[in-house]
Amino acid sequence: MAGGAICLLGQFIQDFFLWNFNFTEKTAGDPTVAVLILLSTALTAAGVYDHIAQWAGAGTAVPVTGFANSIASAAIEHRSEGYVLGVGASMFQLAGSVIVFGVFAAFLVALVKTASALLGGA
Repeated sequence: MAGGAICLLGQFIQDFFLWNFNFTEKTAGDPTVAVLILLSTALTAAGVYDHIAQWAGAGTAVPVTGFANSIASAAIEHRSEGYVLGVGASMFQLAGSVIVFGVFAAFLVALVKTASALLGGA
């Protein structure tokens, strides 16, 4: 039930972007995901997301909000250890490999595209 409610909230947010900002269904997804991440991170920081998760159980593990909650809670839990070794290190324990691979792959693609443009390619 809670997972469905989170998805319904996401649909309302997407409809808001569709109706008020003239997004298409394809382009409304990005700001919708960003708003869901911001909401779940803010609720995690306020200590509310944990209460919702206790009541709802696995329904709060919906990928976007659950992932944001796990990253934010790890960062908040270790903030007393400092920003680099506490927040940064613990936050990326959960998703570090995925994030590092994504950033590295994007860097390589940008290098190839820039080199191609400088050498007169398309």
